[in-house]
Amino acid sequence: MNSQHRKSLPGTTLDWFDAREAVEAVRPGAWAALPYTFRVHAENIVRRAEPARIDDYLLQLVERRRDLDFPWFPARVVCHDILGQTALVDLAGLRDAIADQGGDPAQVNPVVPVQLIVDHSLAVECGGSDPQAFARNRTIEDRRNADRFHFIDWTKQAFRNVDVIPPGNGIMHQINLEKMSPVVYVQDGVAFPDTCVGTDSHTPHVDALGVIAVGVGGLEAENVMLGRASWMRTPEMVGVELSGRPGPGITATDVVLALTEFLRQSKVVGAYLEFRGPGAAALTVGDRATISNMAPEYGATAAMFFIDGNTLDYLRLTGRTDEQVALVETYARAAGLWADDLADAQYGRTLHFDLSSVVRNMAGPSNPHRRLPTSALAERGVADEAKLLAGKAEEAGGRMPDGAVIIAAITSCTNTSNPRNVIAAGLLARNALAKGLVRKPWVKTSLAPGSKAVELYLREAGLLDDLEALGFGIVGFACTTCNGMSGALDPAIQQEIVDRDLYAVAVLSGNRNFDGRIHPHAKQAFLASPPLVIAYAIAGTVRFDIEKDALGVDADGHPVTLKDLWPSDEEVDAVVKASVKPEQYRAVYGPMFQLKVESGEAVSPLYDWRPQSTYIRRPPYWEGALAGERTLTGMRPLAVLGDNITTDHLSPSNAIQRSSAAGEYLASMGVPEEDFNSYATHRGDHLTAQRATFANPKLLNEMVRDAGGSVRQGSLARIEPEGTVVRMWEAIETYLQRSQPLVIIAGADYGQGSSRDWAAKGVRLAGVEAIVAEGFERIHRTNLIGMGVLPLEFAPGTTRLTLGIDGTETYDVRGTRTPGATLTLAIHRRDGSTTEVPVTCRLDSDEEVSIYEAGGVLQRFAQDFLAQANA
Repeated sequence: MNSQHRKSLPGTTLDWFDAREAVEAVRPGAWAALPYTFRVHAENIVRRAEPARIDDYLLQLVERRRDLDFPWFPARVVCHDILGQTALVDLAGLRDAIADQGGDPAQVNPVVPVQLIVDHSLAVECGGSDPQAFARNRTIEDRRNADRFHFIDWTKQAFRNVDVIPPGNGIMHQINLEKMSPVVYVQDGVAFPDTCVGTDSHTPHVDALGVIAVGVGGLEAENVMLGRASWMRTPEMVGVELSGRPGPGITATDVVLALTEFLRQSKVVGAYLEFRGPGAAALTVGDRATISNMAPEYGATAAMFFIDGNTLDYLRLTGRTDEQVALVETYARAAGLWADDLADAQYGRTLHFDLSSVVRNMAGPSNPHRRLPTSALAERGVADEAKLLAGKAEEAGGRMPDGAVIIAAITSCTNTSNPRNVIAAGLLARNALAKGLVRKPWVKTSLAPGSKAVELYLREAGLLDDLEALGFGIVGFACTTCNGMSGALDPAIQQEIVDRDLYAVAVLSGNRNFDGRIHPHAKQAFLASPPLVIAYAIAGTVRFDIEKDALGVDADGHPVTLKDLWPSDEEVDAVVKASVKPEQYRAVYGPMFQLKVESGEAVSPLYDWRPQSTYIRRPPYWEGALAGERTLTGMRPLAVLGDNITTDHLSPSNAIQRSSAAGEYLASMGVPEEDFNSYATHRGDHLTAQRATFANPKLLNEMVRDAGGSVRQGSLARIEPEGTVVRMWEAIETYLQRSQPLVIIAGADYGQGSSRDWAAKGVRLAGVEAIVAEGFERIHRTNLIGMGVLPLEFAPGTTRLTLGIDGTETYDVRGTRTPGATLTLAIHRRDGSTTEVPVTCRLDSDEEVSIYEAGGVLQRFAQDFLAQANA
């Protein structure tokens, strides 16, 4: 920690670092124009960077230049159990590698605090109509994940600086928002802004508090855990001026779905957004958090709000101490982070959005940015009157209608961290019961809040009984349906869907509805606000105009429509004010955060790997394809892909089917089908996880076509030069046996979605050396580099289509790899001709070049660790 610009913080016994003074010293008058994000980074630089370089780094921010890397030292790392566990499996494997080479494995520990929350492994096997759903789902979770939880228990004792929140306690982002983030951190007598990285793309949830928190892959998180700076170049700063106020009955979900569409169209991928203006100032932190949480859906790295009175009100509401609330205000005002001090901040561009223009929205039938106004259901072909009438006839005959809603889930921290959204759902449920309405019997319903505080305030409001009566009992406090953990359907319902080839869908209050994510038998999925989810459970079909058609009839035979059930804003606000209390949050989080374990010495520093485990296995970073030299020559395409390839396509997270490559492997290991669990939970075992590579049934590999030339859907590949079409895993196995280097050719926005490192690990283990695409999502690009895969970008106007790529080619990459360099992609065609095209090397910094050349994050750390130990 540096000493220059260190001062006493007025009214406290703490010190702070005056970044304003430092910036003004290098460029007088520059501070006023700096955005909030740059002010936080300036403080981090002044406090943590190499003293001789501080002025250069600050000048980089002031001048908005992008030619120099600057360091960022996040205060902490937050993890969920899937990517957090795999990161710690990697560190356990690294300890083995260090020990094998004569080093001291006990010295490999996270340097910054790591908070691991077990929230991604619970499946909704028992729906919300079962009064024992929570207990039964937890019992199943513990049984299925015994190996994983054994390893996690070892980590909290074997590693220093690791705290674990056990399963059944909530979702990492909601816990981060409601408890873990102090907004202003204190360490060694110094106050400074809380900052964090998290192994989930929705980590920006706490950006709503004015905390820079960004989602990273597990590999980048490992880098930060081990005390290294996260090196970055000056990001694009975009101001988003919000004006107006949402109209009556418009929820934060409606707002964020409209913003997601608007911001995707505005091309903010990779940018840092700062929401400002009178519209932003009027939003509660609950509403702000819903917007910040969806940052990955509109492609932004961060979605910041300023610290103001609403921030302090939220901290008080969620049970923070008076002393902490006072510190946040004192520090923010002194450090120039209070909203009033940012009136003159300047941005590369400013977007304008009128909140009063928002209507009631959904998103679907796939992709969160595909906004669907509920008023346009009929014209978009979702609500089909003829099919609705046919569906009523089918229902009268005891059959499900086409367009049946088979899953209706109030899920995800995106919405359950917002009391207004949850209370609105409870009030709609109460109103529906008063009218005599019930859910349709084929709808699997569930309520999975991200915090136990939600249960307490729903009980206080007397609304939990109403939700339970409609089938929305609490099934868990975890990521569930939104993460593809929707559990099994009733076998009879599933069989009817298969036998009649029904178009069946899910409706959920989550943040992701990518094809194939929610459930294998839900052909598509729609995102909606919590009260709308309940309305669709009552309707039982999407072939229904939710704004106009009757949901049912009351006791007097009168039709009941949505407007008859929707609570007024005044009623929602009154219930929130009366029922949501600080003592609820204190009751939940006080005991949870007293469960600390003195760690680092209680167990062996080396994990005793279980050889038959299909969940936890020593990672293979120094074996097989990862140990070989990357030649970048003679590469054959494993897949040729279009636009918007998500990490769900690359490495799905949902339930494992018996007929899949992973399912066949698990069966061969003696695992019963009912305990196959999800792809996500097996990512600590590379033998299972690598069989998930491109295992999404919705994949469209353009190398595989039918006789008419149309692309065939499925986890398929074509082995070359034979031209044999096989399942993707068989192609990978064949190429591995041949030691054939591979490449993937793709379109725009490659790798969007969840920040899962296995989307990069899987392709690297398959022998893929490079990805050539029209564009990359930020987190996935860094994960590829962390695994030693080279990301290359076509020049504008050049695509797989303009080049006539069909997958029969082989590829070489030529040139010197430096940040942003223009390299040459040589395409050798089957007819003997060669086409050479320029591609941009998407190693964007010297640090990324260093990681790539070492073979990946862990290889580079091992090299540095041993060199330092032997120095």
